[in-house]
Amino acid sequence: MATRSWWGWGNREDAVTGHERAALTKRVAALLPDAELTVHEAPDLTSLRVPPPRVQVPDALAELASDDLGDRVAHGHGQAFRDVARALLGRLDHIPDHVLRPRTEQDVVDILDWCASAGVAAVPFGGGTSVVGGVEPRCADAYAGAVSLDTSRLNRILELDRTSRAARIQAGILGPALEAALRPEGLTLRHFPQSFEFSTLGGWLATRAGGHYATVYTHIDDMAESLRVVTPAGLSESRRLPASGAGPSPDRMFLGSEGILGVITEAWMRLQDRPRWRAGASVLFDDYDAAVAATRAVAQSALFPANCRLLDPVEAFLNAGTSAPGGVLVLGFESADHPVDEPMRRAAQICREHGGTIPDGIRTTDSAEDPARAGAADTWRSSFLRMPYQRDALAAQSMIVETFETACTWDRFDALRAAVRAATTAAFRSAGVTGVLTCRFTHVYPDGPAPYFGIYAAGRWGRTVEQWDEIKTAVSEALHGNGATITHHHAVGRDHRPWYDRQRPEPFATALRAAKAALDPAGVLNPGVLLDPIVQPPAQDAR
Repeated sequence: MATRSWWGWGNREDAVTGHERAALTKRVAALLPDAELTVHEAPDLTSLRVPPPRVQVPDALAELASDDLGDRVAHGHGQAFRDVARALLGRLDHIPDHVLRPRTEQDVVDILDWCASAGVAAVPFGGGTSVVGGVEPRCADAYAGAVSLDTSRLNRILELDRTSRAARIQAGILGPALEAALRPEGLTLRHFPQSFEFSTLGGWLATRAGGHYATVYTHIDDMAESLRVVTPAGLSESRRLPASGAGPSPDRMFLGSEGILGVITEAWMRLQDRPRWRAGASVLFDDYDAAVAATRAVAQSALFPANCRLLDPVEAFLNAGTSAPGGVLVLGFESADHPVDEPMRRAAQICREHGGTIPDGIRTTDSAEDPARAGAADTWRSSFLRMPYQRDALAAQSMIVETFETACTWDRFDALRAAVRAATTAAFRSAGVTGVLTCRFTHVYPDGPAPYFGIYAAGRWGRTVEQWDEIKTAVSEALHGNGATITHHHAVGRDHRPWYDRQRPEPFATALRAAKAALDPAGVLNPGVLLDPIVQPPAQDAR
């Protein structure tokens, strides 16, 4: 059985070692010859200075609680670069006092009742893959204590409506378990974020996660039919409907609320038949501007490819092993109902009209399974799944490896990319590092792309967290100043708060604060995320 890493991504057995580490180090050394790539090991878990729990769980909840050191530490951080870098240095400053794992929805009610009455912060925790400080109890000092509310035991499909093609699913189910349960029915949710293996349905809903589809079904919002949410003020359950015009959507209030209004316990999700027909191609360009124009033309063609990811030349070389001066466009179509040769042919024609070439040709399959694919597309796909593990390996070698994801309208992209490049260059210089910037489109819309910028920089051991924070601030300012969003699908958490506060309209902020006060009057749910914490004195002693 695989063992989760307490300090980094995924399973310890899947960490980058041996030939993979050697090859990765060689590529980085070629890219950044001045990088100091000595491997540093994570500290032993027992060497960490973790204070004892400040609060005692009541007897009625004792069976749900754990104060195990490894459990507490693993629930005290997410999976952003700064989380990993701090863990490698043993700098874990915000650890929950207990981890509580409810078995039933009533357990969630009981936990929130206790937290509200005792003044204990409750941080909802799905798979712990937040990269924006969403699961770290940084505000715990203002409370009698802090607990991590882990939904992993709420992990079943409760009901299946084959006629409507929907399922009622508990929020704590992990991606692989969800798909495995749907497979015998010939169904799929078809939502595959990079964190798929270790993230939960509830986490996807609470953060408005982005998934597999590059067009149309880009966010989990599009797949949610109704939600059931436990709030300190009561239970909220929306009606199952394909659509409704009855006032503001109650589900929209909780989608993306990041656990500050309530704990999502289950949801009815729209499903799809498993795809059978597929077609794909890797389109190479000599000119990046032409590649962007081709991508925009495909996005505006109403062909709606499942995959439409443009990798710039550096991204294509680093993660797809392909040399193309203008980058590579990874295109894919799929359907459970009909062959997709014609939309693939038309998309390829659009790309050729913009100077693209398809040296490996178009690949088509007719199978209910997703077969192995060849060429740059498959190479990049495999690399995509290994990226978090490789990020951790490089973090242990003093490298700064992290991303910025955003979205903007097509008319702003050139200026945005230039501004991000300028901000990154200046931040590298100020932080005293050398590095490179990459860009890919993860999703595309008729009115704009979702650029995903990558940073690879040679940091200094013991200083990489501070160096990264300086780069993060500079680039975030560039995003905000050029009309882009601070996040397209990674959520706000605590790390994006300064820019989110400036991005959202003030009347909406007022309404959100009012909703928080009404649903969580004691202010115990995930304090500091989306809003400043509102701490109320406990109604009774924390014991």
